[in-house]
Amino acid sequence: MAKNTQPVLKRCRTLGVSPAAMGYSKTSNKNPGGQRRAKKSEYALQLTEKQKVKFVYGILEKQFHMYYEKAERMGGNTGENLLSLIERRLDNVVYRLGFASTRREARQLVNHGHYTVNGKRVNIPSYLVSAGDVVAVCEKSVSNNRFKKLKEDDAFVAAPKWLERDKNNLQGKVVAMPTKEDIDFEIAENLIVELYSK
Repeated sequence: MAKNTQPVLKRCRTLGVSPAAMGYSKTSNKNPGGQRRAKKSEYALQLTEKQKVKFVYGILEKQFHMYYEKAERMGGNTGENLLSLIERRLDNVVYRLGFASTRREARQLVNHGHYTVNGKRVNIPSYLVSAGDVVAVCEKSVSNNRFKKLKEDDAFVAAPKWLERDKNNLQGKVVAMPTKEDIDFEIAENLIVELYSK
């Protein structure tokens, strides 16, 4: 299985993404991009936007292109469909519910089979959840120190409005489909659509 091993904070600086969007730091960086050349070409802007989304969600090119093609077939706004599909990935849902501190950690926990969707164990990070699905920690895993600590932890992680979180039972419910407003970092999805539609 291919995986991204780039240094996170260095890549955040290059792409102009706040490390807080990755779950690595709660303090917002005022100028995450550092000093850069003032003018970028149209292609460079489009490519940077695509790389930003791929990096934040930890998706490689082949899979990302498949999401784009699926979003295009769905009808409606392709860019918003694409973001909705990516946001519905199980590893992202686990992270957004606060059951993992980063998306990378969430992917590893899903791979190790610590979560169920509607009572069935799922170990595929790219599994797409739907409205009404219940994502929970497996019964076997609840006794694990990591999840015990999560239950006792007083720090409240605010779940986005499309998810409902039950901390005491270590589960969450997908109450609606995610929209662009639910994404916790700025993204110009129209640039990604322009890049792929060339």
